[in-house]
Amino acid sequence: MAKAVASDEVIYLRSAGVDIGKRFVVVCVRTPSARGGRWMLETERFDTTPPALRELSAWLAERMVDVVVLEATGDYWRPVFYRLQDAGLNLLLANPAHLKGVKGRKTDPSDAAFLARAGSSGMVLGSFVPTRAVRELRDLTRRRTEVAADRAKEVQRLEKELEDSGLKLSSVLTDLTGASSRRILGALIAGERDPQALADLAVSGARAKLDALAVALDGSFTEHHAFMCRHFLAQIDHLAAVLGELDERIRQLTHEREHDDDIDRLDTIPGIGRLTAEIIVAETGGDMTAFETAGHLASWIGVCPGVNESAGVNRSARTRHGNTALKKVLGTAAMAAVKQKDSYYAAYYRRIAARRGAKRALVAVMHKLTIVIWHVLHDKTVHQDLGAEYFARKNPERAIRAITRQANAIGLTVAFNPIEARTA
Repeated sequence: MAKAVASDEVIYLRSAGVDIGKRFVVVCVRTPSARGGRWMLETERFDTTPPALRELSAWLAERMVDVVVLEATGDYWRPVFYRLQDAGLNLLLANPAHLKGVKGRKTDPSDAAFLARAGSSGMVLGSFVPTRAVRELRDLTRRRTEVAADRAKEVQRLEKELEDSGLKLSSVLTDLTGASSRRILGALIAGERDPQALADLAVSGARAKLDALAVALDGSFTEHHAFMCRHFLAQIDHLAAVLGELDERIRQLTHEREHDDDIDRLDTIPGIGRLTAEIIVAETGGDMTAFETAGHLASWIGVCPGVNESAGVNRSARTRHGNTALKKVLGTAAMAAVKQKDSYYAAYYRRIAARRGAKRALVAVMHKLTIVIWHVLHDKTVHQDLGAEYFARKNPERAIRAITRQANAIGLTVAFNPIEARTA
């Protein structure tokens, strides 16, 4: 049973700590003794096999623990956490960085006892663990990201093979997997070597580059190059088929779990397309009740400034690692958003980059996008861009000073007069 104190901290009278390993776990249960002010520690070891984890669940249930604290150790915590979660126990998954034991006294039992003591004091902050439905969708989107990266690597290997043969096809056609490139590569593999005949296979807009193509295709393409290119193309096609299967499965699950509206709303944010929106929904579950404020979401992703203050002195602090999958796609989304010159994010980026540099400015835009994502999903609304002139309207005096300073730098003076309202 939980007991609340004046400081809003929760004290658990019966707590358990689980030190997790690959082959076994060590569990320590901390319960009050019949003697006042004393605590009893009961330690046991269990294997991580399914039958042993069922025994662990029953063992903890018999001792009526109020909370079970586990440390997020690699991926080994997952089967233990899920088994105990299915048993209905109150679990807290702790970040290892938040729990540092005393150096020189580290053993598995002492680690488990430390976790139990930290859990009983209410000083452990539990990590966000999504539901099974969200985890399944997350597995699909992360796998799609991996396969897309593998396909990109195969395309790079194909380009290197063409460079080895002296063919500069990628210098003329940017997409080696496009229609024109595939027709030319197919002819090369089949034995065609005439540069003009190969160039004439180009279609659509690529036909405007026939002369450049003929020059670029005048190389030394051998039978070995044909074998290697055939292999790379087959692997690229295979990975493309896998991506298609994953796309279809993700669309099916998002539709069944009623995330279509959330994805459509996220798609209205500059820099965020459907694929990025699907990743956001998969990583967060699309439910912002797990994040009290937009700042909590930004901290969880790792796109807000770190805190490093001591004795009244604020030191530079890096952002935390956070959710790397979301941080990567938000970085890409931020780069796309700042390229829209008439958007608020482009103006905000230029404003920060002038003082702090391009990298910090990009992280600041990622933070802004995170705030918008939280409000879009929390309030069930669409994005409304403030516009590139937002800062000028917000602080017109500053805009006037900037324009005057730039004019004076080139030897000019300026005068500002209000625009007269037009009469009908």
